[in-house]
Amino acid sequence: MNSKILSRERFTQYAEVYVTSKAHAQGSELERLVDIARPQPDWNVLDVATGGGHTALAFAPHVARVAATDVTPRMLEKAEAYVTSQGVTNVEFKPADAMNLPFADATFELVTCRIAPHHFIDCARFVHESARVLRAGGLLLVQDHVLPDDEESARAVDDFERLRDPSHNRAFNDLEWQGMFEETGLRIEHTEQIVKRHEFIPWAQRQGCTPEVIAQLIAMMQQAPAAARDWMQPQGWGTPEATFANHHIIIAGRKGAQ
Repeated sequence: MNSKILSRERFTQYAEVYVTSKAHAQGSELERLVDIARPQPDWNVLDVATGGGHTALAFAPHVARVAATDVTPRMLEKAEAYVTSQGVTNVEFKPADAMNLPFADATFELVTCRIAPHHFIDCARFVHESARVLRAGGLLLVQDHVLPDDEESARAVDDFERLRDPSHNRAFNDLEWQGMFEETGLRIEHTEQIVKRHEFIPWAQRQGCTPEVIAQLIAMMQQAPAAARDWMQPQGWGTPEATFANHHIIIAGRKGAQ
C-alpha cells in the first residue's frame, strides 16, 4: 500500500490519541524550537504535518498567523478542536500534502515540521517545497527521528519503528538531513540532537499494536545489534515498566536572498 495512504488511514484511526499524547504535546523541545526560530509578531508561519497541532499552538502567541496543515482530515479536525479550545484564534487549518504544498512561492517567514518527516515518501521533496514557500531570509525548522551513522544499526532502529507503525517510511541520519537542506540551497544555522525516553507499552499501544506485535518488538530489541541497543538504551526490557530511547534531530536552515 502507498505509504501516504497508509499514513492517512492510521492517523485517521489514532488521531485522538496523538492530540492527547504527552510525548507530542508536552515535549520540552517545543520551547526549544521557539527559542531557535526567534519568531516575530508580524510573521506568517506554516506548520507542515501538524498532527495534534502542538507546534502550531506553541508558535501562535508569538506570530501574526499560523497555517497548520496535515494530509489526514480527521487529524486536522482534532487538532483544530484542540487548538481553538485553548482560546487561540490566529491558527487556520488546511489539508495539504507535505510534498505538494498548496501555497504560493515566498509566502512564509517560517516553516516548521515536528516528528513527521519519517512518514513522508519523499523527504527531499518536502524540504524543496518548504524552501519554495519560504520568503527570502525565511527559516525551515525541523524536528524528527534521527538514525545512527552505522548502517546496520540504522536499519535495525528503523525496522523497530516500522514494525510498531507501518506508516513509518524511513528516518535519516544527521549527515543525510544536512545534505537535503544544503541541496535545496538552505544555509544550515543550527543542528542538535535530543534523546527522548518512552514507556514502551504505551508507545506501542498508541499505534494499536496487538500483543503479538508487542512480543515481536520485544524480541527485535533483544536480537538487535549491540550498537543499535546502545542507541535505543532499553531498560527493564520485557517487563511492564520497560522503557527505551529514541533520538531526534533539530535542524534549522535559512533561505538566502533572491
